[in-house]
Amino acid sequence: MVKQGKKASAKKLTTGLLAAVMVAGLAGCGGGNGENNAASTDTSSFNKEGLPIVSEPVTLKVLTVRWGSMGDTFTQNQWLKDLETNTNVKIDWQVMSSNDWGEQKSIMLASGTLPDVVIGDQTFSDSDIVNNLSYFRPLDEYIDQYMPNLKAAMEETPDMKKISTFPDGKIYSLPTRLPSRPKSSRQPVINKTWLEKLGLKVPDTIDELYNVMKAFKEQDPNGNGKADEIPYIEVSNDLISPFGIADLNNNNMLVKDGKAVYYPTSEEYKEGLKWENKLYTEGLLDKELFTQDDTMRSAKFQNPDAPVVGFSYQWTPDAVFGKWGEQYVTIPPIAGPDGKRYTIGNPNGMNLARNEFLITSSCKTPEIAARWADQFYTDEASIQNFWGAIGTVIQKNDDGTYTLMDPPAGTSADAWYWEQSLRDFGPKYVSPAFEKNIVLSTESGDGLKLQLDKLGSEYVTEPFPNVMYTAEEFEELPTLTTDIDSYVNTMRAQFISKGNIDEGWDAYVKQLNDMGLDKLLKIRTEAYSRYTSVK
Repeated sequence: MVKQGKKASAKKLTTGLLAAVMVAGLAGCGGGNGENNAASTDTSSFNKEGLPIVSEPVTLKVLTVRWGSMGDTFTQNQWLKDLETNTNVKIDWQVMSSNDWGEQKSIMLASGTLPDVVIGDQTFSDSDIVNNLSYFRPLDEYIDQYMPNLKAAMEETPDMKKISTFPDGKIYSLPTRLPSRPKSSRQPVINKTWLEKLGLKVPDTIDELYNVMKAFKEQDPNGNGKADEIPYIEVSNDLISPFGIADLNNNNMLVKDGKAVYYPTSEEYKEGLKWENKLYTEGLLDKELFTQDDTMRSAKFQNPDAPVVGFSYQWTPDAVFGKWGEQYVTIPPIAGPDGKRYTIGNPNGMNLARNEFLITSSCKTPEIAARWADQFYTDEASIQNFWGAIGTVIQKNDDGTYTLMDPPAGTSADAWYWEQSLRDFGPKYVSPAFEKNIVLSTESGDGLKLQLDKLGSEYVTEPFPNVMYTAEEFEELPTLTTDIDSYVNTMRAQFISKGNIDEGWDAYVKQLNDMGLDKLLKIRTEAYSRYTSVK
């Protein structure tokens, strides 16, 4: 035991030292060798318009984080290579793995040693930025003076400015608008093979869904002679979306009639819980609903011997079911007790994000970094940084349309796009008009999702937006949300599995109020008010 403890301590120390060394290597213009330093601080060759951006080469250190072991293959994207040639801005890419980034980030923020530029909203969160504002440059004046592409994009899509404006009214990070994104997020998916075998039609209402789930449970639709069918196995609130609970960002907030609403105390949520309790009591929900982890859940979705899951909510039906994927189809949203349908998503499209590009205070040539970033905010640049370069991944056709080439044998389309581009991360803007020129296959990937989106897009509800909080609010939120969310989740599990919802409701709401729900709602609503007031 003592030896293991010493070994663990030594490993931790080694990891910490390695992270510190790596962070030191990320130093921006204030660090690095003399040659890079001189190149980065010399603005005498800077051109305010046109290309190249600088007459003499300048190097920027650019940090980004990639998922797991994805690596830095995207840096070989031909558009990025051409950008270096055309702008004279050379990029020293510092690509980190998300596996190690947590510790590296802590060291970096503690030391204040940052590169010139940070790309991708997975690198620094809102709270990272708000609590370390002195590390990042306000970008408003650079947008006005040096970023005509982004400025035009913000005028065409005002929400880009809304999501990027911090509580002090300034912009510290730049947004993205991704191409070919749906309005719907997770949509209802059902085993069509089971429906056909049992002679059932696609359910349209919650009553019809109940009857279908009951048949799935009792009539052995997978035909293996075992009572192993589980109509529904997921713990999310998707199942009560027919009751108007369409929570895109999983923050227990909705927008109704232009007002921010906390739904776990609403009548709609209460009625949804009663319905789920009925399903649970009759064995139509997985008995391990609240105890299984993602690995256990995935094993059920992909059970090797026979499909066992009947109904689900997914991005696309081929996403999780493994070899049984062809048995599942996406269906229109289920109508609720009020006869209305609700789809989780965003009626303006699920395509906007902030914190995709930051210029740090360490950077001595922010105007060069700003002009470099602005090159990303054109239609062709954006699609090449989302899928891959024209000529490699994208085919530009004579009629002005763009199509995606087939990936190499043995590689999925999505994996190929991540290999060839920044994909979801980094600055982009594809205008709504240009999107009409992008022709995607409806058989898989992004094109399939857009096709399925047509089933539910007209029913998408307005989500509580990705609002920004002040440093003081960020200080209060963790305690409030940890305690309150934990209690809500505990009581949700209890109400669904044991019932007594009417009897226990008042005490449940009182406990939430005693835990500081009013303070939490004040923070949320004030942040929402700031968001909606940005012009």
